[in-house]
Amino acid sequence: MKYNSSISNKKLIKELEKSAMEIRINLLKLCNQEVIHIGGDLSITDVMTVLWKYKINYNSKLPMDESRDRFVLSKGHASALLSFCQASIGCFSVEEIFKEYAKDKGIFPMHACNLLNPFVEVSTGSLGHGMPIACGIAAGLKLKNNFSSRVYTLMGDGEQSEGSVWEAALNASHYKLGNLIVIIDNNGFEADGSIEEITSLNNLAEKYRVFGWRVDEINGNDITEIVDFFDNLPPVNGEQPICLVAKTIKGKGISFMENNVCWHSGKINDKQLIDGITELKEAYRKMN
Repeated sequence: MKYNSSISNKKLIKELEKSAMEIRINLLKLCNQEVIHIGGDLSITDVMTVLWKYKINYNSKLPMDESRDRFVLSKGHASALLSFCQASIGCFSVEEIFKEYAKDKGIFPMHACNLLNPFVEVSTGSLGHGMPIACGIAAGLKLKNNFSSRVYTLMGDGEQSEGSVWEAALNASHYKLGNLIVIIDNNGFEADGSIEEITSLNNLAEKYRVFGWRVDEINGNDITEIVDFFDNLPPVNGEQPICLVAKTIKGKGISFMENNVCWHSGKINDKQLIDGITELKEAYRKMN
């Protein structure tokens, strides 16, 4: 695929890069306040920023609108990131997240919960569950002849060792769920170590192709490539489910966190917060 480098698109890319930087800064601020799953939040921030700020059909004023796109956070550890992305389109304020995250009776628990938060489609946390649910939602939309809505679900690469993922993958192909888009955060690490050490995925993209999926592989930390992927999606009424393998860096943007399994989750001190924000702003300045 070739990226359209028109002036308007160059402006869009800069705006999305700025949004991604701002979301990363908010993640660091929250990580200074609470323990969060910071490494995997930072790795997939760029894809989630483009999805929520640019692509997804979702009206924050009408969260139950039948014409909306659905989003299922199968990778439940990224709940903080999802909250900041939804705040960026007006679902709630950033200040609410800082005030209520992981607090009793707050709407932002460590794993997203639709019983507490009306903007969360499905409660998740147990890995391997979100993907089958997303398949069910996609199948239901087809049965209702709703061909205006897509279903997006985000998974981690460590999550691919769950058997329910592959049962769902077979099901999606069999039932021709072209309205389903699976995004895999392929950062190479899970909680206890590297993917290669624990359960090697070998050629993950080829596995999905063999199961009958269309697969795109991109640099998941390159806004231009991400926009290009979303701009070139086939019609919603297609018959082939789509898998995006987003190759990312765990802890992206923060040098002491990058590719460091110790930062699967944690809390940062004041100095680390200041250093991290400085690093993010400098990287953005160099890009623009």
